[in-house]
Amino acid sequence: MERSHYSNELGLANVGEKVTLIGWVSKRRNLGSLLFIDLRDRFGLIQIVVNDNVEIPDVRNEYVIQVKGEVAKRAVANPKLKSGEIEVIASEVVLLNTAKTTPLIIADETDALEDTRLKYRYLDLRRPCMQHYFDVRDTIKMTTHSFMHRHHFIEIETPMLCASSPEGAKEYLVPSRVHKGQFYALPQSPQMFKQLLMVAGFERYYQIARCFRDEDLRADRQPDFTQIDVETSFLDQNQFLTLMEELIKDIFKATINYDVKLPLRQMTYKEAMDRFGSDKPDTRFGIELNNIKNIFKDTTFAGYQTAEAIKAIVVNGVADQTSRKVIDGLTLEAKKFGLGGLTVLKKENGELTGSFVKFLSEAEIKALNERLALKDNDILIIAAGNDNRVTPLLGALRLKYGRELGLIKEGTYDLLWVIDFPMFERDVESGAIVATHHPFTRPRDEDVKYLDTDPTKVLSYAYDIVINGYEAGGGTLRIYNQDMQRKIFEVLGLSDEEIKERFGYFVDALQYGTPPHAGMAFGLDRLAMILGGTDNIRDVIAFPKNLAAVDPMTNAPTNVTQAQLDELGIKFDN
Repeated sequence: MERSHYSNELGLANVGEKVTLIGWVSKRRNLGSLLFIDLRDRFGLIQIVVNDNVEIPDVRNEYVIQVKGEVAKRAVANPKLKSGEIEVIASEVVLLNTAKTTPLIIADETDALEDTRLKYRYLDLRRPCMQHYFDVRDTIKMTTHSFMHRHHFIEIETPMLCASSPEGAKEYLVPSRVHKGQFYALPQSPQMFKQLLMVAGFERYYQIARCFRDEDLRADRQPDFTQIDVETSFLDQNQFLTLMEELIKDIFKATINYDVKLPLRQMTYKEAMDRFGSDKPDTRFGIELNNIKNIFKDTTFAGYQTAEAIKAIVVNGVADQTSRKVIDGLTLEAKKFGLGGLTVLKKENGELTGSFVKFLSEAEIKALNERLALKDNDILIIAAGNDNRVTPLLGALRLKYGRELGLIKEGTYDLLWVIDFPMFERDVESGAIVATHHPFTRPRDEDVKYLDTDPTKVLSYAYDIVINGYEAGGGTLRIYNQDMQRKIFEVLGLSDEEIKERFGYFVDALQYGTPPHAGMAFGLDRLAMILGGTDNIRDVIAFPKNLAAVDPMTNAPTNVTQAQLDELGIKFDN
């Protein structure tokens, strides 16, 4: 079908040229002797002018048409359009297809709720902002391919049907028709396969990998997602991070023409938690956490006497806006984190005020004022209890105030590495030692001595790249010594039988000259979300699931026939 140009290819240099365009009718305005049509293709809009001497079929919004005509300079330019300085004077308009009235407005600003957008996703994707998100996503992928091949990486696909390895997130299972009663698992990541590729001697691997996790969803998580997956041999941590941040620099430049300054700064996990209450800190604004437990070493308040941690944040200039209703809302937030409540004090007319002041001594009030540099109209929020609840609560509250008070400047990007994560943590319910990342993470050399005495003291060669408060990627140096790998399995309480059943082929491979290696995975969806300028990961995935893990367009997951179940040997208990 004939087309001479896309909308973004035309400008003042083309005035007087004969062109043929194809696209969708975005808008039509009939002024009697003149008909104006905004024609939309995947690169934007262009104005078509149809004089009353040109025969034209009836065209409505979202009809597909072909236009032949001549490029002319617009009398009044439209700076919002790439083609805003020109228009096309139509000599012929051909109707290619009609369209029903759409259930949503096809424009950047639409009137539809998200479930309607997802049900009619093929229409939602016509919106210019949505097409922009996928241009960004495509540029990230193309930049990655180019970078990787320049740096001697080889792209290798790993299996989608794998053996089950039930640790970490829940897996999606796929029943085998040939081997009834047995199941494949969809990969949570290509973790062991990419390490085996290092054993195989490829040295530098990457893959744009599809991954699957049967988790509860949220704004930045989907059950099926995409990673930029990377593994290298013979690089230490700093060498590897340097290489990866060069990739990120290229991606930022190619997608949004933003110059990332290298090297990226590095912050330990401990510092991130102590200062920002999060292992993915948004450091574009202040409101940092303060450890004030020693101020209350002689407190008479029972709740503070038994608290493992007492921490606080100060929010400037909001005391006059902090009503009883606001304080009740903060208390409710504390209960979501498993705390009975929190303390909110105001600094007004040089004095600390609030119902809790009666529990404070003069020395404590003086220490709070001096340590936290409190000023009039500030509020002081104190949380006390278990540190694993206090710290994330205050981290969440600082983000809440950062957004509400406009402390985060739009269009700014803050990137850093968070390093030195704990190797192990205790499961909240069982108290058992579990791996913080995965059991193939290498412990720091200086902490190996704690494996037998107190594994919770062991830090690891693990790292996350954080962009504007989002974990955009993460990885580790890997264990390459079979004795060390066995020791880590031992700390995790795995028996020889469990090791053989879950990881037998992998443990065997470690005996055949495994090189030191490191890797990570970037969340392609999250990168596209951040660089595209949206806060909803579903915007950058063509056909996503909603928060109930349902696709409103196809209605997946769906029932299947009894014949299909019989063929797989599956029977449900009612």
